[in-house]
Amino acid sequence: MNTKSSDSRDPGTGRRSAAPTLVLFTQDLRVHDHPALTAALARTGTVVPVFVLDPAVAERSSRNRVAHINGALASLRAGLRERGGDLVVRRGDTVEEVTALAASTGADTVHVTAGVSALAARRVRRLRAAGLSVQAFPGLTVVPPGEVTPVSGDHYKVFTPYWRAWEAHTWREPLPAPGRVDLPDGVPPGDLPGDDGRGRGLLAEHLPEGGEHAARERLRTWVEHGLADYPDRHDDLPGAATSHLSADLRLGCLSPLETVLAADGHSGSDEFVRQLAWRDFHHQVTAVFPGMNVRDYRPRDKEWRHDPDALTAWKEGRTGVPIVDAGMRQLLHEGFMHNRARMITAAFLTRTLRVHWREGADHFFEHLLDGDVANNYGNWQWVAGTGNDTRPNRSFNPLRQARRFDPDGVYVRRYLPELAGLPGTRALTPWREEKAPEGYPPPIADPGH
Repeated sequence: MNTKSSDSRDPGTGRRSAAPTLVLFTQDLRVHDHPALTAALARTGTVVPVFVLDPAVAERSSRNRVAHINGALASLRAGLRERGGDLVVRRGDTVEEVTALAASTGADTVHVTAGVSALAARRVRRLRAAGLSVQAFPGLTVVPPGEVTPVSGDHYKVFTPYWRAWEAHTWREPLPAPGRVDLPDGVPPGDLPGDDGRGRGLLAEHLPEGGEHAARERLRTWVEHGLADYPDRHDDLPGAATSHLSADLRLGCLSPLETVLAADGHSGSDEFVRQLAWRDFHHQVTAVFPGMNVRDYRPRDKEWRHDPDALTAWKEGRTGVPIVDAGMRQLLHEGFMHNRARMITAAFLTRTLRVHWREGADHFFEHLLDGDVANNYGNWQWVAGTGNDTRPNRSFNPLRQARRFDPDGVYVRRYLPELAGLPGTRALTPWREEKAPEGYPPPIADPGH
């Protein structure tokens, strides 16, 4: 992995503008390695860092993610204030609020971190239509979408060749946090949000602390104490031996580039870095196919079943298949699910129950702290056989998965108290008991053998 320097100077005259530059924060809630913010500070003497609480966005977000964003915004404001600036918070339609703020401060330029969703593209188009100059910068991924492309097409459709190109690519140098941020006089910062019930789904019982400070501490702890075991234990369901950094990357509290470089050279880093390349892979696909959350990437003419009862049982963790139900209960309780459990539960819904992948992906999106369009829907389509999997008809036996990745039933008993009395592997097959566990249903479909 190589790095290169990044020139953040304004591509115009090189002189500083008298008008401030607006920096619109979206999925980049940090001050370290923030190219859009760094370039704004190089361009003008004053900047207006702004985040807009847009009801239209909150309505499509999980309540867990909204709550996590609240903590991330508090941390971002603290980081900016430590440097003499502030985070300007507004409520309403993002484009209307940014346009009004530009008019009141005399700004004509907005810096953003480039996104890949249809929502991000519409936001940029609307800002430009309002007469603002919008400059987009990297920072959402390690390698920006479009920087590595195959000779034969616009994006990589298969991961392995993308991974080779990704590894060989020359990366930019990470940027330090700014030493000083100056906000123009007379700009009211606005209030940070509280827990007002915004968002979809249930609020998890326990959520991690949000924000850049906590995220950087989690990264340090992971590299020092967890990374070395990752290759051998990342699929170990009861061990929970994954990084738990996905929400920090989703909200941009961690720079993906800094995350990769922090792990580089440490024992266990190769497998972990490969997962971050998978994240970049899904982003470069979504950049070209922004309908990832609503349309089949590769239509397979699958016949999906409409089964509301089965879908409800799956959502509630009441399918009667313990390894599936444990994953779904973890999602409800924590706003998180182990990656192996995500694959198991998604395969059960789409391959065993044959319910459309959108139903499951939307449910995940409504509960996950780390849910985003590229990774959530890209991975769901991969499992369902409509995405980038080169083996779209692969089999996925839930019981075989349980025996391999939760052989003693520890993960299952952790989230299914109804099965607490079944020791060892018996917790994986409660339908075989002479007396069914009280309060736990029989399987709604073949659990495998």
